[in-house]
Amino acid sequence: MTGLFASIRQRLKRTIRWLWAQEGTPGQRARGIAAGVFCGCYPFFGLQTIFSIALARLVRGNHLLAAAGTLISNPLTYLPLYWFNYKLGCWLLGTNQSLPDLSELERTNIWAQGWDFSIRLLLGSSVVGAVLALLLGWIAYAVFKRRRISQACNGLQSSR
Repeated sequence: MTGLFASIRQRLKRTIRWLWAQEGTPGQRARGIAAGVFCGCYPFFGLQTIFSIALARLVRGNHLLAAAGTLISNPLTYLPLYWFNYKLGCWLLGTNQSLPDLSELERTNIWAQGWDFSIRLLLGSSVVGAVLALLLGWIAYAVFKRRRISQACNGLQSSR
C-alpha cells in the first residue's frame, strides 16, 4: 500500500513540475486552464479537448493547459458533475424538474423529452463551467504570478 501512495505522490510531483514548466505569461497559462475547465464541464465526450484548444486559441491561452483543464471531468467525476449540472439547469428553468419515468417514454414524446433534458443539462453546464473557469482561472493566475515573482526575487538574490 505504501508503494501505491509513493507512486501517486511521484506522479503528482511530475504533474506539478510539468505545470510550472509551461510557456507563457501567468495570464496566458491561467486563460488556458480556464478554457479547459469551461469546456470540461460540458458533456461532449471526445470533443472537450478540441473545443478547449479552440477556445484557448480564441482567448490567447496556453493550449496544453487547456487540454489538461478538461480533466475536471473524468470517469470519477462524470456522474456527480453532470447530475449537478442537470439539477442546476432544472432549478434555473423551473418547470419539469424530474427525469421522466420509463413508463412515460413514448415514441411521440421522446424527442421533446430529450430536448428538455438536453437544454437543462447544457444550461447547467454553461453556468457551472463559467463559474469554475472564472474561479480556477483566477486562482491559477494568482499562483503563477506569485511563482514568477518568487523566481524573480530568487534570481536577484543569487546574482548578488
